[in-house]
Parts: sequence; structure tokens; C-alpha cells
Amino acid sequence: MNETIITLWGVVITPWKTIGYLGVLCFSGRWLIQLAASSKTKAPTFPRLFWIMSLGGSLMLLSYFVFGKNDSVGILSNLFPAAIASYNLYLDIRYSNNRQAAGFTQGSSPAMDESAKS
Repeated sequence: MNETIITLWGVVITPWKTIGYLGVLCFSGRWLIQLAASSKTKAPTFPRLFWIMSLGGSLMLLSYFVFGKNDSVGILSNLFPAAIASYNLYLDIRYSNNRQAAGFTQGSSPAMDESAKS
């Protein structure tokens, strides 16, 4: 996977670099998702897609640094975000499942749900 796919403006593109570029796009693009969600709610918000993109981008970058480049600095710099994104995604799913089991509606806040009961 280290064969050259194309050379653009002197930059050699290989399949591993393509995976790395996609990882960077995914990892960076998550902030646009967070910005859109926060703009919609008018409050700091981290939707599930943010954590999915964090984990996906980190795993793609880890793949690139482990198999494509064998770079320990890149590996270490992406291990921590992958672990944090995994944990936060787990918490988000668990929180959502607990809320559904308790009868709260999707997208509502606990305060909204309490006011609807009275």
C-alpha cells in the first residue's frame, strides 16, 4: 500500500496517505458538526456524531501512523484521543439508553421532561 497513486504538485499520494488524509478530514470535520449543533441549541453541545467522527478519524490516523509510516510520535498523539472518544461515545450511548428506558423523549433535556410531567 505504499505504491504511488498520483503525484500532485510534488506531493506523492499513496493508499496509506489517503487513509491519513481521510482521518485528518474526519477528525477536523467533527468541529464543524459541533459548531452546527451548538448553534442550533445555543449552548455548547457535543452530538454523538462528534464522538463517532473523533473515533473514526483517530483510528484512521492510527492506521496510517502504525502501518503506513511507522511513526511513534503519530501513534502516541492519536492513541489518547481514540481512547477518550471511545469512552465518551460509550457514555453517550449508555446515557441515551438510560433516558429511553426511563421514558424520556429523544432530544429533550431532563428539565423539559420534568416540566412536561407536571
